[in-house]
Amino acid sequence: MPPRTRKTTPTTELSLPLNQVLNGDCREILKTLPKNSVDLIFADPPYNLQLKGELWRPDLSHVDAVDDDWDKFSSNAEYDRFTYEWLAACREVLKDDGTLWVIGSYHNIYRVGAILQNLGYWILNDVVWVKANPMPNFRGTRFCNAHETLLWVKKSEKQSKYTFNYKSLKASNDDLQMRSDWNIPICTGDERLKYNGEKAHATQKPEALLYRIIRACSNVGDVVLDPFFGTGTTGALAKRLRRNYIGIEREAHYVEIAQERLREVEIPLIPDEMVPPPLDTPKLRIPFGVVLEQGLLSAGAVLRLGRTEHFATVQDDATITCNGFRGSIHKVAAQCLGKPSCNGWEHWYYQDTRTGEYLMLDTLREILRREEERKKMVEV
Repeated sequence: MPPRTRKTTPTTELSLPLNQVLNGDCREILKTLPKNSVDLIFADPPYNLQLKGELWRPDLSHVDAVDDDWDKFSSNAEYDRFTYEWLAACREVLKDDGTLWVIGSYHNIYRVGAILQNLGYWILNDVVWVKANPMPNFRGTRFCNAHETLLWVKKSEKQSKYTFNYKSLKASNDDLQMRSDWNIPICTGDERLKYNGEKAHATQKPEALLYRIIRACSNVGDVVLDPFFGTGTTGALAKRLRRNYIGIEREAHYVEIAQERLREVEIPLIPDEMVPPPLDTPKLRIPFGVVLEQGLLSAGAVLRLGRTEHFATVQDDATITCNGFRGSIHKVAAQCLGKPSCNGWEHWYYQDTRTGEYLMLDTLREILRREEERKKMVEV
């Protein structure tokens, strides 16, 4: 089981059905879950494709289209009621700093988007999944449908905090900002699950799509929920990325397939001490006074401003004096350099008493940060 997130309280951990697939209607099951308990939701609901009959290719071979009962609704009004109910239930279980993704096609995504906004969600991005190998339009009467649309939303306009691992995404994209058009092939080959020689699920999503979403918008140990679990792609990637998952699926047949799939997923064996903090995690703020309080420097210590001939003296109150100026390490450095502002941690150097070498003052701040992180790990 992936490690628990620190953000989750012990009470919530005990009451959440972590790493389970729940069989039933998501609109009812979501009501049984604790409010504000889930970090990320990915939803792949029925698209309401409204197919009126079977599809055939020009060579008269049959197209294995989506004609399952779970995608059939008597009217757009019925589909809208269904959508309103499950999205409202999701909003209740989503944490106040959580986000939700929903995927759809032109058949439903505009209706879903309007309902999201009516419920108070706030759209952060619409992402276009460009299919590298889409199914052609066999009749030749329309453009080939080569994309689907994902909406990424937060709970409200006022929500200021949510997880977005921007730096990590950029680093994995050759140091380029990740764009909102994603070129990812549809699910084929060995990745496509089979049952009795046929596709196990008509709309199985590629693992690469879920890998990117989960990695972008959650952290190790977070809780990822999928209200339309299908054959378990969300759970498989959550498990592989060391998140907790909750799957809800109405069709018992899919539940069995998903459970079998999840049993075979292996969690990477990476020792906790070898896992660095996320790139986007804000660094712990350490005031300069803490350096003196912890005895890493003392009053009277001399600091040098880079390679210049400016030297400062540390005072009892954690201010420094240099060339008649007195103030913080930041303001005095800026005064001496003739700049409006600067980061004193990176400009001042202290002399190591053992080697006599001048080291950047920021070295002491990093020592304190590591010590605080160590204390947190011990507490957990």
